[in-house]
Amino acid sequence: MDASFTPEQDEIRRTLRELLRRRCTPEQLRAAIDTPAGHDPALWSALSERLGLPGLALPEAYGGVGCSVTELALAAEETGRALAPSPLLATTVLVAPLLLALGTDAQRTELLPRLAAGRLTATLAVAGPHLTTALALTGGNAGDWAGGGRAGGVQARPADGGWRLYGEVDQVLDGHSAGLLVVAAHTGGFARSRTLLFLVPGDAPGTTRVRQTALDATRPRASIQLREVPAELLGEEQGAPARAAGATALTALAALGDTAAAVLAAEAVGAADRVLERTVEHVGRREQFGRPIGSFQAVKHRLADVYVQVQAARSAAYYAAWATARGERVGGLALAQALEALRTAAAEGIQFHGGLGFTWEHDAHLSFKRAAGDELLFGPVHRLRAHAAGTARLFERAEVTV
Repeated sequence: MDASFTPEQDEIRRTLRELLRRRCTPEQLRAAIDTPAGHDPALWSALSERLGLPGLALPEAYGGVGCSVTELALAAEETGRALAPSPLLATTVLVAPLLLALGTDAQRTELLPRLAAGRLTATLAVAGPHLTTALALTGGNAGDWAGGGRAGGVQARPADGGWRLYGEVDQVLDGHSAGLLVVAAHTGGFARSRTLLFLVPGDAPGTTRVRQTALDATRPRASIQLREVPAELLGEEQGAPARAAGATALTALAALGDTAAAVLAAEAVGAADRVLERTVEHVGRREQFGRPIGSFQAVKHRLADVYVQVQAARSAAYYAAWATARGERVGGLALAQALEALRTAAAEGIQFHGGLGFTWEHDAHLSFKRAAGDELLFGPVHRLRAHAAGTARLFERAEVTV
């Protein structure tokens, strides 16, 4: 593994950081999350048109840049530093790889160029708090997490040569504004039950979308109700066995989970690095007993511990992004490390800012809410680590031959 970055990768980071420094200041961030969309459309247009961010990891044949997960992770690290609210996670990290892996030629040709250009946003709609289960980050995803029927969630049934969806999905990232919904739905009844993925336009008849109050306002979420909504099966092929299609969907979701975890880990590292940077600046200015509090040994030790934790998380995130393209599945472990580093850095930042850090007017609480919100969506940390240990068979009792 070559740990150095290429000039192109350094340029991606530099250009994106410079743009976000101008277009996503704390004041602009607060204004953006209060808009109906939950993000600044002008900033999203700039990220799409100037930097090609939505298509960064998509093939050039579909209008993308043709980069790898590593470049996408580096970009996410910069958006994490700014806590920039945007459809990047839902559209580029969660949906685009599914369309690329499962979509038919017609579906890819129609949708991927629009996603890559930023003209279309999309999201993955999974029932209730089961996103981390669907992505196989905290356990296997072969269960009935998609719900359906009495279990809640969304039920799919064949109708009029296509499909109809009925049900409700909560906590959908950018679900209120996305132009395309990729909905996980249960079908087949008890004997032949399976989970399939369906394409639904955001404005499809029978669809009701309501933005929900979220702990982390920089990641807006919505509740989506589907009442006999016409849908298109993702990756449908003539004569393909439905059960095989379900297995393929689960496999694609599991592979997506590892990639998404690597990108999210880098994003969390960026947020942790920035909150640590701001804390160091503050303790260098705030005085007590006639000297900056940053000169006290106890403060130095605590911030040094945070620094070591953030750097370790950065190394894990970079390795996960590099290893994902080579078939190694270490994204969940890197995500656990990064989420823990962000939570620690945010908590220490609030502590060292004193009473100021507990006020709504200060930005320290935004980092803490990002840490807590991400852990609720994609964790918790102990389950991410437990699943990684189980996958590696770390704690299995070794057979002893006498």
